[in-house]
Amino acid sequence: MKQITDTILMVRPVAFRMNEQTSVNNYFQKNMNDPDLNISAAREFDDFVKKLKAVGVNVIVVDDVLEDNTPDSIFPNNWVSFHEDGQVALYPMFAENRRKERRLEYFSKLEEAGFKITDIVDYTAAEEDDVFLEGTGSLILDRVNEKAYCAISPRADEDLLIEFCEDFEYTPVIFNAYQSVGDKRLPIYHTNVMMCLGEEFAVICLDTIDEKKERKNVLKHLKQDGKEIIAISEKQMHEFAGNMLQVQGTFGKKYLVMSARAHRSLTEEQVAKIEKHCEILSSEIQTIEIAGGGSARCMMAEVFLPKA
Repeated sequence: MKQITDTILMVRPVAFRMNEQTSVNNYFQKNMNDPDLNISAAREFDDFVKKLKAVGVNVIVVDDVLEDNTPDSIFPNNWVSFHEDGQVALYPMFAENRRKERRLEYFSKLEEAGFKITDIVDYTAAEEDDVFLEGTGSLILDRVNEKAYCAISPRADEDLLIEFCEDFEYTPVIFNAYQSVGDKRLPIYHTNVMMCLGEEFAVICLDTIDEKKERKNVLKHLKQDGKEIIAISEKQMHEFAGNMLQVQGTFGKKYLVMSARAHRSLTEEQVAKIEKHCEILSSEIQTIEIAGGGSARCMMAEVFLPKA
């Protein structure tokens, strides 16, 4: 099993804006006074793709559909995950207007690129019961050690997580993660804003796991699997320093991909720890981060499918 891949599926935005349906529990989103919001987001998207391709990452870009009016289509990792055995998982989404993002025609683009899909595991019927699990936003998958880390939230249901783990033979590592919003501690909407898992390391905001027992358990699993722990503060998490993804470029060279904003928030010591394992690749995506409430990792759906 591989933990990282050299192939990424990304969706170019055509109707990007702050999604009013997701802002109810995504406390990273902010209103932006930009009449050309989609133009700014598309420019950031294109620059980001260019940087990934320049280091040899195979980026498969598909275009959003204007008529569907899907403001968050730029974050495909929430509705789909691709697996080495040819399985594809489809996930139930909290916001109704995000459900249209699940476009199966994108899969033919992957098949045209030589990938094989053997089976689709569809969890989307859970939406009828208001039960959600938003893909690799909710699930941080340790594919090698077959563990699924998940912070429970309105977008990550524990029972559905366990069902996923049974279907895909993962061990669930369940915890609660909170952020300070005003004077309240509220659940973080997606695990992948507070945690990133590389081949040999984990970037994690331990300060968000308020329950000491749960924090200890997460650390136990990471250490058990030989991961170097790179701890970030809650302040850095708010700069999207937890929302990173390790990928592979030309000649197997490895990169930790993040936004420029996340990169700027890191200390010299944290950068040195990361660079022991791989190079940092960062791109300016401020518009996407502020209005969308997601960052670099959310924009990339990793493709682990076998070649046909």
